[in-house]
Amino acid sequence: MDRSEWENKILQPALERFRERREEFRTPSGIPVERLATPETLGEFDAEAEIGYPGAFPFVRGVQPTMYRGRHWTMRQYAGFGTASDSNARYHDLLKAGTTGLSVAFDLPTQMGYDSDHAMAAGEVGRVGVAIDSLEDMEVLFRGIPLERVSTSMTINATAGVLLAFYVALARRRGIDPSKLKGTVQNDILKEYIARGTYIFPPRPSMRIVTDMFAWCHENVPLWNTISISGYHIREAGATAVQELAFTLADAIAYVEAALQAGLAVDDFAPRLSFFFNAHNDLFEEIAKFRAARKIWATLMKERFGAKLERSLMMRFHTQTSGATLQAQQPLNNVVRVALQAFAAVMGGTQSLHTNAFDEALGLPTTESATLALRTQQVIAHESGAVDTVDPLAGSWYVEYLTREMEKRVRVYLKRIEEMGGAVAAIDAGYFQGEIEESAYRYQQEIESGERVVVGVNRFTEQTPVSPPVTRIDARVGREQGARLRELRARRDSVAVDSALDRVENAARSGANLMPVILGAVEESATLGEICDRLRAVFGTFD
Repeated sequence: MDRSEWENKILQPALERFRERREEFRTPSGIPVERLATPETLGEFDAEAEIGYPGAFPFVRGVQPTMYRGRHWTMRQYAGFGTASDSNARYHDLLKAGTTGLSVAFDLPTQMGYDSDHAMAAGEVGRVGVAIDSLEDMEVLFRGIPLERVSTSMTINATAGVLLAFYVALARRRGIDPSKLKGTVQNDILKEYIARGTYIFPPRPSMRIVTDMFAWCHENVPLWNTISISGYHIREAGATAVQELAFTLADAIAYVEAALQAGLAVDDFAPRLSFFFNAHNDLFEEIAKFRAARKIWATLMKERFGAKLERSLMMRFHTQTSGATLQAQQPLNNVVRVALQAFAAVMGGTQSLHTNAFDEALGLPTTESATLALRTQQVIAHESGAVDTVDPLAGSWYVEYLTREMEKRVRVYLKRIEEMGGAVAAIDAGYFQGEIEESAYRYQQEIESGERVVVGVNRFTEQTPVSPPVTRIDARVGREQGARLRELRARRDSVAVDSALDRVENAARSGANLMPVILGAVEESATLGEICDRLRAVFGTFD
Protein backbone atom coordinates (compact mmCIF):
# COMPACT_ATOMS: atom_id res chain seq x y z
CA MET A 1 0.00 0.00 0.00
CA ASP A 2 1.39 3.42 -0.96
CA ARG A 3 0.54 6.69 0.76
CA SER A 4 -2.14 7.66 -1.75
CA GLU A 5 -3.96 4.37 -1.27
CA TRP A 6 -3.70 4.70 2.53
CA GLU A 7 -5.12 8.22 2.38
CA ASN A 8 -8.08 7.20 0.21
CA LYS A 9 -9.00 3.87 1.76
CA ILE A 10 -8.11 4.31 5.41
CA LEU A 11 -7.52 7.94 6.31
CA GLN A 12 -10.44 9.63 4.52
CA PRO A 13 -13.18 7.38 5.95
CA ALA A 14 -11.73 7.92 9.43
CA LEU A 15 -11.76 11.70 8.98
CA GLU A 16 -15.39 11.57 7.85
CA ARG A 17 -16.30 9.80 11.09
CA PHE A 18 -14.04 11.71 13.47
CA ARG A 19 -12.77 15.22 12.99
CA GLU A 20 -9.24 15.99 14.16
CA ARG A 21 -8.80 18.17 17.23
CA ARG A 22 -7.52 21.14 15.22
CA GLU A 23 -7.42 22.17 11.60
CA GLU A 24 -3.71 22.92 11.88
CA PHE A 25 -1.06 21.57 14.24
CA ARG A 26 2.12 23.49 15.06
CA THR A 27 4.87 23.25 17.65
CA PRO A 28 5.11 26.10 20.20
CA SER A 29 7.72 27.67 17.88
CA GLY A 30 5.25 27.63 15.01
CA ILE A 31 6.81 24.77 13.05
CA PRO A 32 4.06 22.95 11.12
CA VAL A 33 3.40 19.39 12.30
CA GLU A 34 2.22 17.08 9.54
CA ARG A 35 -0.34 14.40 10.25
CA LEU A 36 2.14 11.68 9.39
CA ALA A 37 5.89 11.90 8.97
CA THR A 38 7.22 9.73 6.17
CA PRO A 39 10.40 9.58 4.08
CA GLU A 40 8.74 12.16 1.81
CA THR A 41 8.69 14.57 4.75
CA LEU A 42 12.47 14.76 4.61
CA GLY A 43 12.95 14.45 0.87
CA GLU A 44 16.63 13.89 0.19
CA PHE A 45 18.29 12.83 3.43
CA ASP A 46 21.91 11.73 3.50
CA ALA A 47 22.27 10.61 7.09
CA GLU A 48 26.05 10.50 7.05
CA ALA A 49 26.37 14.01 5.65
CA GLU A 50 23.50 15.60 7.56
CA ILE A 51 23.82 14.13 11.05
CA GLY A 52 27.02 12.06 10.97
CA TYR A 53 28.10 9.91 13.89
CA PRO A 54 28.26 10.59 17.62
CA GLY A 55 31.51 12.16 18.74
CA ALA A 56 32.26 13.42 15.21
CA PHE A 57 31.56 16.68 13.38
CA PRO A 58 28.91 18.12 13.26
CA PHE A 59 28.02 16.38 16.55
CA VAL A 60 24.26 16.25 15.90
CA ARG A 61 24.17 12.81 17.52
CA GLY A 62 26.18 13.82 20.58
CA VAL A 63 29.63 15.00 21.61
CA GLN A 64 30.81 11.59 22.83
CA PRO A 65 30.95 8.42 20.70
CA THR A 66 29.41 6.28 23.45
CA MET A 67 27.36 8.97 25.24
CA TYR A 68 25.57 7.48 28.27
CA ARG A 69 26.84 3.94 27.63
CA GLY A 70 30.12 5.22 29.12
CA ARG A 71 28.72 7.26 31.99
CA HIS A 72 25.53 9.11 32.74
CA TRP A 73 25.15 12.86 32.56
CA THR A 74 26.11 14.85 35.66
CA MET A 75 23.07 14.95 37.92
CA ARG A 76 23.03 18.40 39.45
CA GLN A 77 20.39 19.85 41.71
CA TYR A 78 20.26 23.65 41.79
CA ALA A 79 20.16 24.59 45.45
CA GLY A 80 20.94 27.44 47.78
CA PHE A 81 18.96 29.36 50.37
CA GLY A 82 19.36 31.21 53.62
CA THR A 83 22.82 31.16 55.15
CA ALA A 84 25.88 29.29 53.94
CA SER A 85 25.33 26.83 56.78
CA ASP A 86 21.72 26.16 55.70
CA SER A 87 22.77 25.48 52.12
CA ASN A 88 25.74 23.32 53.16
CA ALA A 89 23.33 20.99 54.95
CA ARG A 90 21.19 20.71 51.80
CA TYR A 91 24.27 19.96 49.69
CA HIS A 92 25.26 17.11 51.97
CA ASP A 93 21.72 15.73 51.76
CA LEU A 94 21.84 15.83 47.96
CA LEU A 95 25.27 14.19 47.78
CA LYS A 96 24.02 11.40 50.05
CA ALA A 97 21.00 10.99 47.76
CA GLY A 98 23.28 10.42 44.76
CA THR A 99 23.65 13.77 43.04
CA THR A 100 26.94 13.88 41.13
CA GLY A 101 27.50 17.63 40.95
CA LEU A 102 26.55 20.74 42.92
CA SER A 103 24.79 23.77 41.50
CA VAL A 104 24.75 26.90 43.63
CA ALA A 105 21.87 29.39 43.69
CA PHE A 106 22.83 32.81 45.09
CA ASP A 107 20.50 35.35 46.65
CA LEU A 108 19.63 38.61 44.90
CA PRO A 109 22.03 40.87 46.86
CA THR A 110 24.93 38.53 46.00
CA GLN A 111 23.91 38.59 42.33
CA MET A 112 23.71 42.40 42.35
CA GLY A 113 26.99 43.03 44.17
CA TYR A 114 25.66 44.19 47.54
CA ASP A 115 26.74 42.96 50.95
CA SER A 116 23.96 41.54 53.10
CA ASP A 117 23.94 44.57 55.43
CA HIS A 118 23.54 47.08 52.58
CA ALA A 119 20.26 49.02 52.50
CA MET A 120 19.54 47.61 49.04
CA ALA A 121 19.68 44.06 50.46
CA ALA A 122 16.97 44.58 53.06
CA GLY A 123 14.34 41.84 52.93
CA GLU A 124 16.16 39.88 50.20
CA VAL A 125 18.98 38.17 52.10
CA GLY A 126 18.93 34.40 51.55
CA ARG A 127 15.50 34.37 49.88
CA VAL A 128 16.12 33.16 46.33
CA GLY A 129 19.50 31.63 47.02
CA VAL A 130 22.34 31.58 49.50
CA ALA A 131 23.91 34.79 50.82
CA ILE A 132 27.67 34.92 50.17
CA ASP A 133 29.53 38.04 51.27
CA SER A 134 33.05 36.84 51.95
CA LEU A 135 35.58 34.06 51.66
CA GLU A 136 34.49 32.89 55.11
CA ASP A 137 30.93 32.40 53.84
CA MET A 138 32.29 30.34 50.95
CA GLU A 139 34.26 28.25 53.43
CA VAL A 140 31.09 27.45 55.37
CA LEU A 141 29.13 26.76 52.17
CA PHE A 142 31.55 24.00 51.13
CA ARG A 143 32.44 22.66 54.57
CA GLY A 144 33.08 18.93 54.35
CA ILE A 145 32.84 18.90 50.54
CA PRO A 146 35.97 17.85 48.60
CA LEU A 147 36.42 20.58 45.99
CA GLU A 148 38.97 18.53 44.07
CA ARG A 149 36.44 15.70 43.55
CA VAL A 150 33.08 17.48 43.16
CA SER A 151 32.12 19.50 40.10
CA THR A 152 30.48 22.78 41.09
CA SER A 153 28.29 25.00 38.94
CA MET A 154 27.60 28.55 40.10
CA THR A 155 24.65 30.45 38.65
CA ILE A 156 26.13 33.94 38.91
CA ASN A 157 26.72 36.60 36.30
CA ALA A 158 27.55 40.23 37.10
CA THR A 159 29.60 39.16 40.15
CA ALA A 160 30.92 35.94 38.62
CA GLY A 161 34.55 37.00 38.90
CA VAL A 162 34.24 37.62 42.63
CA LEU A 163 32.46 34.33 43.36
CA LEU A 164 35.00 32.38 41.31
CA ALA A 165 37.75 34.15 43.25
CA PHE A 166 36.12 33.06 46.53
CA TYR A 167 36.06 29.45 45.27
CA VAL A 168 39.68 29.49 44.08
CA ALA A 169 40.83 31.19 47.30
CA LEU A 170 39.06 28.51 49.33
CA ALA A 171 40.82 25.78 47.34
CA ARG A 172 44.19 27.45 47.90
CA ARG A 173 43.44 27.79 51.61
CA ARG A 174 42.84 24.03 51.70
CA GLY A 175 46.04 23.31 49.79
CA ILE A 176 44.23 22.27 46.61
CA ASP A 177 45.86 23.19 43.30
CA PRO A 178 43.31 25.37 41.40
CA SER A 179 44.26 23.54 38.20
CA LYS A 180 42.39 20.52 39.60
CA LEU A 181 39.09 22.39 40.14
CA LYS A 182 36.18 21.43 37.88
CA GLY A 183 32.98 23.31 37.41
CA THR A 184 31.22 26.16 35.67
CA VAL A 185 30.48 29.79 36.38
CA GLN A 186 27.49 31.08 34.41
CA ASN A 187 29.10 34.46 33.67
CA ASP A 188 26.61 35.23 30.85
CA ILE A 189 25.93 38.93 31.24
CA LEU A 190 24.30 39.51 27.85
CA LYS A 191 21.27 37.41 28.67
CA GLU A 192 20.82 39.53 31.81
CA TYR A 193 20.24 42.57 29.61
CA ILE A 194 17.92 40.51 27.39
CA ALA A 195 15.77 38.61 29.84
CA ARG A 196 16.66 38.64 33.50
CA GLY A 197 17.94 41.98 34.79
CA THR A 198 20.64 41.12 37.36
CA TYR A 199 23.32 43.27 35.75
CA ILE A 200 25.46 45.94 37.42
CA PHE A 201 27.81 47.53 34.90
CA PRO A 202 27.22 48.68 31.30
CA PRO A 203 27.69 46.08 28.55
CA ARG A 204 31.24 46.94 27.45
CA PRO A 205 32.98 46.78 30.86
CA SER A 206 30.87 43.71 31.62
CA MET A 207 32.22 42.03 28.49
CA ARG A 208 35.73 42.96 29.58
CA ILE A 209 35.23 41.16 32.90
CA VAL A 210 34.03 38.08 30.97
CA THR A 211 37.09 37.98 28.71
CA ASP A 212 39.42 38.65 31.66
CA MET A 213 38.04 35.46 33.19
CA PHE A 214 38.56 33.56 29.92
CA ALA A 215 42.23 34.52 29.83
CA TRP A 216 42.95 34.05 33.55
CA CYS A 217 41.22 30.66 33.81
CA HIS A 218 43.04 29.35 30.74
CA GLU A 219 46.29 29.89 32.61
CA ASN A 220 45.24 29.12 36.18
CA VAL A 221 42.04 27.03 36.29
CA PRO A 222 42.19 25.17 32.96
CA LEU A 223 39.46 22.60 33.73
CA TRP A 224 36.92 25.26 34.65
CA ASN A 225 34.14 26.19 32.22
CA THR A 226 34.50 29.96 32.11
CA ILE A 227 30.99 30.70 30.85
CA SER A 228 27.66 28.97 30.55
CA ILE A 229 25.95 30.80 27.72
CA SER A 230 22.37 30.68 28.82
CA GLY A 231 19.21 30.26 26.84
CA TYR A 232 17.40 29.07 29.94
CA HIS A 233 16.34 32.50 31.19
CA ILE A 234 15.55 33.68 27.67
CA ARG A 235 13.07 30.80 27.41
CA GLU A 236 11.68 31.44 30.89
CA ALA A 237 10.97 35.04 29.83
CA GLY A 238 8.67 33.77 27.08
CA ALA A 239 10.84 32.96 24.05
CA THR A 240 10.05 30.04 21.77
CA ALA A 241 12.48 27.15 21.34
CA VAL A 242 13.73 28.69 18.08
CA GLN A 243 14.27 32.07 19.73
CA GLU A 244 15.95 30.50 22.75
CA LEU A 245 18.50 28.80 20.54
CA ALA A 246 18.98 31.69 18.12
CA PHE A 247 19.43 34.36 20.79
CA THR A 248 21.76 32.15 22.83
CA LEU A 249 23.95 31.50 19.81
CA ALA A 250 23.97 35.21 18.95
CA ASP A 251 25.26 35.92 22.47
CA ALA A 252 27.86 33.17 22.08
CA ILE A 253 29.12 34.74 18.85
CA ALA A 254 29.46 38.07 20.68
CA TYR A 255 31.54 36.45 23.44
CA VAL A 256 33.83 34.73 20.95
CA GLU A 257 34.34 37.98 19.03
CA ALA A 258 35.05 39.90 22.25
CA ALA A 259 37.65 37.33 23.28
CA LEU A 260 39.32 37.47 19.88
CA GLN A 261 39.39 41.28 20.02
CA ALA A 262 41.03 41.00 23.44
CA GLY A 263 43.86 39.08 21.78
CA LEU A 264 42.94 35.54 22.86
CA ALA A 265 43.38 32.60 20.48
CA VAL A 266 40.12 30.81 19.72
CA ASP A 267 41.42 27.35 20.61
CA ASP A 268 42.69 28.66 23.96
CA PHE A 269 39.22 29.55 25.26
CA ALA A 270 36.63 27.83 23.06
CA PRO A 271 37.05 24.35 24.64
CA ARG A 272 35.88 25.80 27.99
CA LEU A 273 32.75 27.47 26.63
CA SER A 274 29.58 25.73 27.73
CA PHE A 275 25.86 26.32 27.31
CA PHE A 276 22.73 26.19 29.45
CA PHE A 277 19.36 25.36 27.94
CA ASN A 278 15.76 25.00 29.00
CA ALA A 279 13.80 21.78 28.62
CA HIS A 280 10.20 22.74 27.92
CA ASN A 281 7.02 20.75 27.37
CA ASP A 282 7.01 19.84 23.67
CA LEU A 283 9.05 16.64 23.82
CA PHE A 284 10.13 16.32 20.20
CA GLU A 285 10.71 20.01 19.55
CA GLU A 286 13.04 20.12 22.55
CA ILE A 287 14.99 17.07 21.38
CA ALA A 288 15.33 18.62 17.92
CA LYS A 289 16.50 21.89 19.49
CA PHE A 290 19.40 20.21 21.27
CA ARG A 291 20.46 18.28 18.18
CA ALA A 292 20.30 21.36 15.94
CA ALA A 293 22.21 23.41 18.51
CA ARG A 294 25.26 21.17 18.30
CA LYS A 295 25.29 21.25 14.51
CA ILE A 296 25.00 25.03 14.20
CA TRP A 297 27.65 25.68 16.84
CA ALA A 298 30.15 23.22 15.36
CA THR A 299 29.70 24.78 11.92
CA LEU A 300 30.04 28.33 13.26
CA MET A 301 33.22 27.56 15.17
CA LYS A 302 34.81 25.73 12.27
CA GLU A 303 33.80 27.91 9.34
CA ARG A 304 33.46 31.38 10.85
CA PHE A 305 36.06 31.38 13.61
CA GLY A 306 38.56 28.88 12.22
CA ALA A 307 38.73 26.72 15.35
CA LYS A 308 40.98 23.71 14.85
CA LEU A 309 40.67 21.72 18.05
CA GLU A 310 37.82 19.22 18.08
CA ARG A 311 36.84 20.30 21.59
CA SER A 312 36.42 23.86 20.31
CA LEU A 313 33.69 22.60 17.98
CA MET A 314 31.76 20.62 20.58
CA MET A 315 28.74 22.24 22.18
CA ARG A 316 28.56 20.95 25.74
CA PHE A 317 25.50 22.01 27.69
CA HIS A 318 23.65 21.81 30.96
CA THR A 319 19.88 21.57 30.94
CA GLN A 320 17.29 22.56 33.51
CA THR A 321 13.63 21.66 33.34
CA SER A 322 11.34 24.64 32.86
CA GLY A 323 10.36 26.62 35.92
CA ALA A 324 7.85 28.63 33.88
CA THR A 325 5.79 25.49 33.18
CA LEU A 326 5.41 24.62 36.87
CA GLN A 327 1.90 25.33 38.13
CA ALA A 328 0.70 26.16 41.63
CA GLN A 329 -2.63 24.47 40.81
CA GLN A 330 -2.44 20.70 41.32
CA PRO A 331 1.33 20.88 41.99
CA LEU A 332 1.80 17.11 41.85
CA ASN A 333 1.13 17.35 38.10
CA ASN A 334 4.53 19.05 37.94
CA VAL A 335 6.18 15.70 38.68
CA VAL A 336 4.97 14.47 35.29
CA ARG A 337 5.97 17.67 33.49
CA VAL A 338 9.47 17.52 34.95
CA ALA A 339 9.86 13.84 34.01
CA LEU A 340 8.93 14.51 30.37
CA GLN A 341 11.22 17.55 30.18
CA ALA A 342 14.10 15.62 31.73
CA PHE A 343 13.54 12.80 29.23
CA ALA A 344 13.74 15.32 26.37
CA ALA A 345 17.06 16.63 27.71
CA VAL A 346 18.50 13.13 27.94
CA MET A 347 17.25 12.14 24.49
CA GLY A 348 18.78 15.38 23.22
CA GLY A 349 22.20 14.48 24.65
CA THR A 350 22.71 16.84 27.59
CA GLN A 351 25.96 16.72 29.60
CA SER A 352 24.35 17.65 32.91
CA LEU A 353 20.81 18.09 34.14
CA HIS A 354 18.85 19.75 36.92
CA THR A 355 15.28 18.65 37.53
CA ASN A 356 12.95 21.14 39.23
CA ALA A 357 11.01 20.13 42.32
CA PHE A 358 7.23 19.92 41.96
CA ASP A 359 6.60 22.56 44.67
CA GLU A 360 8.77 25.32 43.18
CA ALA A 361 5.72 27.21 41.90
CA LEU A 362 4.87 27.74 45.57
CA GLY A 363 8.26 28.36 47.16
CA LEU A 364 11.73 26.94 47.70
CA PRO A 365 11.75 23.14 47.46
CA THR A 366 11.72 21.00 50.55
CA THR A 367 14.34 18.30 51.11
CA GLU A 368 11.74 15.68 50.12
CA SER A 369 10.70 17.38 46.87
CA ALA A 370 14.32 18.03 45.89
CA THR A 371 15.12 14.35 46.45
CA LEU A 372 12.14 13.28 44.32
CA ALA A 373 13.40 15.56 41.53
CA LEU A 374 16.78 13.82 41.70
CA ARG A 375 15.10 10.40 41.74
CA THR A 376 13.39 11.36 38.45
CA GLN A 377 16.80 11.55 36.79
CA GLN A 378 17.94 8.33 38.39
CA VAL A 379 14.86 6.43 37.14
CA ILE A 380 15.51 7.66 33.59
CA ALA A 381 19.18 6.70 33.89
CA HIS A 382 18.81 3.29 35.44
CA GLU A 383 15.34 1.98 34.58
CA SER A 384 14.11 3.42 31.29
CA GLY A 385 16.55 1.66 28.95
CA ALA A 386 16.48 4.77 26.78
CA VAL A 387 20.13 5.58 27.50
CA ASP A 388 21.56 2.22 26.48
CA THR A 389 21.99 3.24 22.85
CA VAL A 390 23.33 6.50 21.45
CA ASP A 391 20.83 9.02 20.05
CA PRO A 392 18.00 6.49 19.80
CA LEU A 393 15.65 8.86 17.94
CA ALA A 394 18.05 9.50 15.04
CA GLY A 395 16.43 8.56 11.76
CA SER A 396 12.93 9.31 13.00
CA TRP A 397 11.37 11.13 10.09
CA TYR A 398 9.63 13.51 12.46
CA VAL A 399 12.65 14.22 14.67
CA GLU A 400 14.95 14.76 11.69
CA TYR A 401 12.35 17.03 10.09
CA LEU A 402 12.11 19.11 13.28
CA THR A 403 15.90 19.22 13.63
CA ARG A 404 16.24 20.50 10.07
CA GLU A 405 13.47 23.06 10.53
CA MET A 406 14.97 24.25 13.81
CA GLU A 407 18.35 24.78 12.15
CA LYS A 408 16.82 26.65 9.22
CA ARG A 409 14.76 29.00 11.41
CA VAL A 410 17.62 29.69 13.82
CA ARG A 411 19.92 30.63 10.94
CA VAL A 412 17.32 33.15 9.71
CA TYR A 413 17.38 34.81 13.13
CA LEU A 414 21.19 34.78 13.26
CA LYS A 415 21.42 36.47 9.87
CA ARG A 416 18.96 39.15 10.99
CA ILE A 417 20.91 39.80 14.20
CA GLU A 418 24.18 39.92 12.26
CA GLU A 419 22.69 42.55 9.94
CA MET A 420 21.80 44.64 13.02
CA GLY A 421 25.46 44.60 14.12
CA GLY A 422 25.44 41.61 16.44
CA ALA A 423 24.00 40.75 19.84
CA VAL A 424 25.11 43.88 21.71
CA ALA A 425 23.62 46.15 19.04
CA ALA A 426 20.42 44.08 19.04
CA ILE A 427 20.20 44.44 22.84
CA ASP A 428 20.68 48.22 22.55
CA ALA A 429 17.89 48.32 19.96
CA GLY A 430 15.55 46.29 22.18
CA TYR A 431 15.20 43.67 19.46
CA PHE A 432 15.54 40.55 21.62
CA GLN A 433 13.28 41.98 24.29
CA GLY A 434 10.57 42.86 21.79
CA GLU A 435 10.63 39.43 20.14
CA ILE A 436 10.38 37.68 23.52
CA GLU A 437 7.55 39.91 24.70
CA GLU A 438 5.55 39.17 21.56
CA SER A 439 6.06 35.40 21.93
CA ALA A 440 5.18 35.46 25.63
CA TYR A 441 2.00 37.43 24.92
CA ARG A 442 0.95 35.05 22.16
CA TYR A 443 1.60 31.99 24.40
CA GLN A 444 -0.48 33.47 27.23
CA GLN A 445 -3.30 34.28 24.84
CA GLU A 446 -3.37 30.65 23.73
CA ILE A 447 -3.72 29.52 27.34
CA GLU A 448 -6.44 32.02 28.17
CA SER A 449 -8.42 31.14 25.06
CA GLY A 450 -8.12 27.43 25.80
CA GLU A 451 -6.30 26.74 22.54
CA ARG A 452 -3.32 25.56 24.58
CA VAL A 453 -4.35 23.19 27.35
CA VAL A 454 -2.56 23.37 30.72
CA VAL A 455 -3.81 20.51 32.84
CA GLY A 456 -5.22 21.70 36.14
CA VAL A 457 -5.15 25.35 35.07
CA ASN A 458 -7.54 25.85 32.15
CA ARG A 459 -8.86 22.29 31.92
CA PHE A 460 -9.35 19.38 34.33
CA THR A 461 -9.44 21.83 37.21
CA GLU A 462 -10.34 21.07 40.82
CA GLN A 463 -12.11 23.23 43.36
CA THR A 464 -10.11 22.13 46.39
CA PRO A 465 -6.65 23.73 46.43
CA VAL A 466 -3.64 21.62 47.38
CA SER A 467 -1.05 23.28 49.62
CA PRO A 468 2.02 21.13 50.22
CA PRO A 469 4.56 22.32 52.81
CA VAL A 470 7.16 24.75 51.44
CA THR A 471 10.48 26.04 52.69
CA ARG A 472 10.31 29.57 54.07
CA ILE A 473 13.22 31.88 54.83
CA ASP A 474 13.22 33.37 58.31
CA ALA A 475 14.19 37.00 58.93
CA ARG A 476 17.01 35.69 61.12
CA VAL A 477 19.08 35.11 57.98
CA GLY A 478 19.56 38.82 57.36
CA ARG A 479 20.37 39.47 61.01
CA GLU A 480 22.90 36.61 61.14
CA GLN A 481 24.62 37.71 57.95
CA GLY A 482 24.84 41.28 59.19
CA ALA A 483 26.37 40.16 62.49
CA ARG A 484 28.96 38.02 60.69
CA LEU A 485 29.95 40.92 58.46
CA ARG A 486 30.39 43.29 61.40
CA GLU A 487 32.53 40.72 63.20
CA LEU A 488 34.66 40.12 60.07
CA ARG A 489 35.27 43.82 59.51
CA ALA A 490 36.24 44.30 63.15
CA ARG A 491 39.02 41.71 63.15
CA ARG A 492 40.51 41.87 59.66
CA ASP A 493 43.50 44.02 58.71
CA SER A 494 41.72 47.10 57.37
CA VAL A 495 44.91 48.62 55.95
CA ALA A 496 45.62 45.48 53.91
CA VAL A 497 42.00 45.36 52.74
CA ASP A 498 42.04 49.00 51.60
CA SER A 499 45.30 48.44 49.76
CA ALA A 500 43.89 45.36 48.00
CA LEU A 501 40.75 47.27 47.01
CA ASP A 502 42.91 50.10 45.64
CA ARG A 503 44.62 47.54 43.41
CA VAL A 504 41.22 46.39 42.12
CA GLU A 505 40.24 49.96 41.27
CA ASN A 506 43.58 50.70 39.62
CA ALA A 507 43.36 47.56 37.48
CA ALA A 508 39.84 48.52 36.41
CA ARG A 509 41.15 51.92 35.29
CA SER A 510 44.32 50.64 33.61
CA GLY A 511 42.79 47.77 31.65
CA ALA A 512 44.86 45.10 33.42
CA ASN A 513 43.29 41.69 33.98
CA LEU A 514 40.98 42.00 36.97
CA MET A 515 41.05 38.42 38.21
CA PRO A 516 44.45 38.45 39.99
CA VAL A 517 43.60 41.58 41.96
CA ILE A 518 40.09 40.39 42.81
CA LEU A 519 41.58 37.12 44.08
CA GLY A 520 44.09 39.10 46.12
CA ALA A 521 41.31 41.20 47.62
CA VAL A 522 39.15 38.26 48.69
CA GLU A 523 42.18 36.59 50.27
CA GLU A 524 42.62 39.76 52.36
CA SER A 525 38.96 39.36 53.50
CA ALA A 526 37.48 42.08 51.31
CA THR A 527 33.75 41.55 50.84
CA LEU A 528 31.82 41.12 47.63
CA GLY A 529 30.09 44.48 48.06
CA GLU A 530 33.35 46.32 48.69
CA ILE A 531 34.94 44.90 45.54
CA CYS A 532 31.88 45.72 43.44
CA ASP A 533 31.76 49.25 44.84
CA ARG A 534 35.29 49.86 43.57
CA LEU A 535 34.29 48.54 40.14
CA ARG A 536 31.15 50.71 40.15
CA ALA A 537 33.36 53.73 40.82
CA VAL A 538 35.22 53.07 37.55
CA PHE A 539 32.63 51.44 35.28
CA GLY A 540 29.43 53.07 36.48
CA THR A 541 26.12 51.23 36.47
CA PHE A 542 23.64 50.32 33.74
CA ASP A 543 20.01 51.46 34.08
